Amino acid sequence: MTNNGRSGILQRLVSHFTRDIGIDLGTANTLVHVAGRGILLREPSVVAIDKDTGRVLAVGEEAKRMLGRTPANIVAIRPLKDGVIADYDQTEKMLRYFISKVSRRPLMRQTVVVGIPSGVTEVERRAVIEATLRAGATQAYVIEEPMAAAFGAGLPVDEPSGSMIVDIGGGTTEVAVISLGGVVHSRSIRVAGDELDEAITAYVRRAYNLYIGDRTAEQAKIEIGSAFPLAQELEMTVKGRDLVSGLPRSAVIASEEVRMAIAEPLNAIVEAVKLTLEATPPELAADAMDSGIVLAGGGALLRGLDQLISLETGMPVHVANDPLSCVVLGTGIVVEGMHENPLIRKMLEKSSRT
Repeated sequence: MTNNGRSGILQRLVSHFTRDIGIDLGTANTLVHVAGRGILLREPSVVAIDKDTGRVLAVGEEAKRMLGRTPANIVAIRPLKDGVIADYDQTEKMLRYFISKVSRRPLMRQTVVVGIPSGVTEVERRAVIEATLRAGATQAYVIEEPMAAAFGAGLPVDEPSGSMIVDIGGGTTEVAVISLGGVVHSRSIRVAGDELDEAITAYVRRAYNLYIGDRTAEQAKIEIGSAFPLAQELEMTVKGRDLVSGLPRSAVIASEEVRMAIAEPLNAIVEAVKLTLEATPPELAADAMDSGIVLAGGGALLRGLDQLISLETGMPVHVANDPLSCVVLGTGIVVEGMHENPLIRKMLEKSSRT
């Protein structure tokens, strides 16, 4: 038998007794990648609990449907805020639920790699590791989200050339220039999809005296939101509560209005990209100019965002093939290569050191 044959049998045998997992622990959504099996879970980062007993009633999609619709004794919460843990206990319970949902056999060994924002503190980093261990992992590592996104987007992160990634999630926007398997310069701002939703809610309240929920604001962002003028502008009917009468009412809003509403948080994202470029060594900036900026995360799907950033920076901008999955695909690449690839192993040990 050839060495390749023995190696293949050994890998299959090891995979039978392990459950290495990569997790994109996002403010809005959590995605889970299982080594050798791909992305098996994609659910909202929401937990519904009974306030009287503290018992978890629902997690993920089922819990999200309860947002704004629960009786007084039930509260649906998002345990992560701005990309970091806001409620440690509920985050642990959510992780435990998601990990158990993708695990089919009793575990002998389980390594979990979690993507986290690059701007977290050491306390926040340790909180993620400890919550993951308490949720059932044998070993837990963290990887900075822009690095994971770069892996998932297929950028040449291990080459001696600069690659620039902008990962716009629900709670944070991560901007990074990567070369030789490391982050040369990065910037993390807590302005992302949630702030866009809040800006839309605030605008509708001011302009129409109408209070709409977070889900309606998010729907407006997805359906008619844009960062750049559209060839054909769009309209959408939103429903909410009249702030004067207190009764249900609807209003028709246009894509131009949504674009105006989200202009301020979008400017903050563009400014973060500019500041990162200004701090990047000229040789790597030149590489990024040649290869272009890559957008990842749910925010990359906003119409015209690539055009806006390209106009403001003078650089080509590309949207990743599957921007929503870049971070979790990157964690999957890391967990599948961590035992054989010394670069990945070194990167994990360095990023997880507290």
